[in-house]
Amino acid sequence: MNQQKIFKNTRAFTLIELTMVVLLAGLFMSLTIPQFQNAVMKDNLKSSIRRIVRQVGILRNEAIRNNQDYDLRFDLESNRYWVENSGMSELQKAEAREKPISLPEGVRILDIWFADAGKQMTGEIGIRFYRKGYIRPSLIHLSSEDGRKFTLALRPFLGKVKVFEEYRDTFDL
Repeated sequence: MNQQKIFKNTRAFTLIELTMVVLLAGLFMSLTIPQFQNAVMKDNLKSSIRRIVRQVGILRNEAIRNNQDYDLRFDLESNRYWVENSGMSELQKAEAREKPISLPEGVRILDIWFADAGKQMTGEIGIRFYRKGYIRPSLIHLSSEDGRKFTLALRPFLGKVKVFEEYRDTFDL
């Protein structure tokens, strides 16, 4: 008789209650995760920044490893960039120029600032990555159609890119 009393006082969740909790949790997740992905993963400006930062790291390492100077070339009018190196022939450079990486719609290269030459707002511009690991000190300014502006600061000796969520005019790191 004691055992029957114990089982009557035991409280537990029924299978229906557990199923309803799992279904509600799944419903909430299915509604919130796509919104989170759209906000974070589909930000064209931030993905462009990540791509350029990654490219800078690759170029610096390639320049040291291959003992060649590399240039990250930007065409500000067409909003594209590509890579050239000192070992390329003129034909290879022309081929690289014909297969550039285009920035996504809504993302724009505003200008590129050099410590030794100032702000460049038009034309074709190159940032040099030297075989000794040195990078030409420069700031790349990007913007999006919603008005956000970012500055990518390429530091000459460290090979790192510092990203600022604002437009910075000078190389004050």
